[in-house]
Amino acid sequence: MRVFVSISTMVALSFFAVSCGKAPESQAPTETPAAITLPTYSAQTFFDTTTLYGSSINHDGTAVLVTSDESGIFNVYSYPLDGGEPTQLTNSTADAMRGISWFPNDDRMLFTADQGGNELNHVYVRLEDGTTQDLTPGENLKAMVGGWHEDDMHFYVMTNERDNRFFDVYRYSTDDFSRELVYENNTGFNVESISPNGRYLALSRTNSNSDSDLFLVDLQTANSEPKLITPTEGNVSHSAYTFNVDSTKLVYGTDGHGEYYQAWEYDIAQDAHAQVYEAAWDVSFLYYSETGRYQVVGVNADARTELSIYDQSTGEKVALPEHPPGDLRGVNFSDDEDTMVFYVNSDVSPSNLMVWNVGSDSVEQLTSTLASEMDPDHLVQSTVERFPSFDDLTIPGLLYKPHQASADNKVPAIIFIHGGPGGQTRQGYSAMVQHLVNHGYAMFGVNNRGSSGYGKTFFHLDDKRHGEDDLQDIVYGKKYLQTLDWVDPDRIAVMGGSYGGYLTMAALAFTDEFDAGINIFGVTNWVRTLESIPPWWESFRQSLYDELGDPATDMERLRRISPLFHADKIKAPVLVVQGANDPRVLQVESDEMVEAIRANDVPVEYVLFEDEGHGFAVKENRIEAQEAYLQFLLKHL
Repeated sequence: MRVFVSISTMVALSFFAVSCGKAPESQAPTETPAAITLPTYSAQTFFDTTTLYGSSINHDGTAVLVTSDESGIFNVYSYPLDGGEPTQLTNSTADAMRGISWFPNDDRMLFTADQGGNELNHVYVRLEDGTTQDLTPGENLKAMVGGWHEDDMHFYVMTNERDNRFFDVYRYSTDDFSRELVYENNTGFNVESISPNGRYLALSRTNSNSDSDLFLVDLQTANSEPKLITPTEGNVSHSAYTFNVDSTKLVYGTDGHGEYYQAWEYDIAQDAHAQVYEAAWDVSFLYYSETGRYQVVGVNADARTELSIYDQSTGEKVALPEHPPGDLRGVNFSDDEDTMVFYVNSDVSPSNLMVWNVGSDSVEQLTSTLASEMDPDHLVQSTVERFPSFDDLTIPGLLYKPHQASADNKVPAIIFIHGGPGGQTRQGYSAMVQHLVNHGYAMFGVNNRGSSGYGKTFFHLDDKRHGEDDLQDIVYGKKYLQTLDWVDPDRIAVMGGSYGGYLTMAALAFTDEFDAGINIFGVTNWVRTLESIPPWWESFRQSLYDELGDPATDMERLRRISPLFHADKIKAPVLVVQGANDPRVLQVESDEMVEAIRANDVPVEYVLFEDEGHGFAVKENRIEAQEAYLQFLLKHL
């Protein structure tokens, strides 16, 4: 099955996002005797674990297209469904490669790659003889795959080569890779989904960070103008999930019927809307198998993904045979729908690829991704904990208690802050978190106000209040940790990446609560950052300004909340980690922050990766960063 995630307006929630994991329903951490003997593993060992994703099944149902960092950087592999050894299809040593899809009728495949983390992805094809071809050549352009036409002879690519602010849509031929422009995007719409028959485009328009509309374009009608299909009053957000298999309905998400995103469908011929799926949390995604028999739904349930599969022919939920514990990811079916592949992931287990012959009574595990030297019993499952903030608002967090921690053996703690600003710390394996917890540091991933996943009211509570109310949530997260009898109340640090890096520096500049801080490519000067956003974010510019402020009108406030302009107040030691090619948080942000802290004779360490962007793709760089985190904490905490 050829499934593609739509380019959704939900991306606007996490412009500066990095993430790490979380856990099941709230419960008290299990007390562990102080005398426990626990081996500690090196960063090298933790990153010997293999990261996998991608589940496109080839035309004859014999192999899965998987992206893996086994080689030290992400490359694309073919994993046989019979359990045989995988074949490496790309051999990059510098740039991360991401597998997208097999071709429908042969073993060619589409993949993407940028250059050293600059996020200027091109789309490539790998031919059956192993040679590759750039389908989107050129300088300073960004491209992405939009999906397959149901005729299996064409696929779609979005590229901003004509105008670097907006993405046009091209239809490519599988025969000679010739292409035709099918939609010229001159008005700044976001291309969200393309119908299987190629007739319709679902577009979105971002009006503000709380209001967006969906439009439909009929490509078979000459000079068709986008038709508004979600006329609503007030602030309502919409994003397209997918079209149904016969291209008669668009399935979309909306928060117009309550606090959380629900799945609805628009019947094109009838010009009518109906609810498809509702849960007590956000419906994150919904898609169908090749013939539409199976419906796959994901719900963001208290920072973990609850995935359900329904047999549309019976209306019943599909019951899978017993499989390793964890959340399902990447569910995909073969074209004949007789085979299903998926991943299982949890706090204590990285993603492993599974295959199920539909209807059989067993699931086969095709991979073993945890480093062979590690015992999974030595890893830590997080718990969901909640605490009252300064205004009694309940704030959720994901708490990792080291096995060595007890009332007789109090441990230092780290508050970890996600990116975004509208990101979320979620359940899932994180080598970074588990390595620090293994070495005796409690980790608390605070989902401060403004985080996604807890309803639209909670999400908007920090609008133009960044570095103020959300920072107080971090401070009160520290106060919560100090109530735990196994945490050393006098050794608590703060750490985060991207927007979390910003809040880390804000915590050090605007409070004296924390003993040390680790800033991973964090914003320190909001004026510069908002004036230098990448051009391809143009359609979300207003949403970003609604969230954080417009430099043209909010200059005073943006300077007031930017740590760079208050560096003289920072007294605690700081570690800064940055990628030189980062297009979101420019290197100069970290350069100037480090220089300003050093001018105050405050201990500051700086790790700069010349070949990375907003996130670290090269495994040896991730190891170096991880070792720097640990050594900094050992020295200062």
